[in-house]
Amino acid sequence: MTGVPSLAGCLHSIGAVVFDTDGVITDSARVHAAAWKDAFDPALAAAGGQRPFDPVQDYLRHVDGRARLDGAAAFLASRGLDLPPGEEGDAPGTDTVHAVAARKDELFTARVAAGGIAVWPGTVRLLRVLRRERVPRAAVSASRHATALLDAAGVLPLLDAVVDGNEARRLRLPGKPDPALFEEAARRLGVPPRDTAVVEDALAGVEAGRRGGFGLVVGVDRTAGRAAAAALRRRGADLVVADPGELLTAGED
Repeated sequence: MTGVPSLAGCLHSIGAVVFDTDGVITDSARVHAAAWKDAFDPALAAAGGQRPFDPVQDYLRHVDGRARLDGAAAFLASRGLDLPPGEEGDAPGTDTVHAVAARKDELFTARVAAGGIAVWPGTVRLLRVLRRERVPRAAVSASRHATALLDAAGVLPLLDAVVDGNEARRLRLPGKPDPALFEEAARRLGVPPRDTAVVEDALAGVEAGRRGGFGLVVGVDRTAGRAAAAALRRRGADLVVADPGELLTAGED
């Protein structure tokens, strides 16, 4: 009997898989991007003569996959805005990098509370097959909300480990494109990076996987655009898929 999904050939020699969370497991990248736009645009308006934040191009180039403060600083610097860094605990606003980041976090939390976060079905199918095949699985994220969102979405039981923004802060792990998040996830799974696959949609994350010497780096391009796929390959993706579900093939029972 045909139709039972099995792992594609590229995963047959892989001992573990580490997934990025936002945009790969959860459909949260658009919510993050919208929150960033509402946080950045007032700062851009205050500077005068600045075009608004583009939730597609600006998000992918400067924010996606990075820790919140790193993303805020990177985008503001790209527009020539030299805001003071500020301090942890700055009220949400536009005066400091911390304030802009705090505003984004406030907006993101409110959007999630209002509508929740969906998961990508193809990724869930892949996670279930990996669990069936007893391949260790982990998720990483720069977001402090990642574990709670994965739990609320019912995906947490499919994972053996999660390294989120809270863990990164506790362990003082540098953000992507440094491979520290992925390396910590592989360590928790008990599989060396050379035998571990990384599945990532962010340019910084793909670069992190390549820098870390991971055995397979899979780029996820949900835009179906040639430019985005080419950019992922330039950063180090071994292959690019439109959805992680493409890493499954119809097998035989």
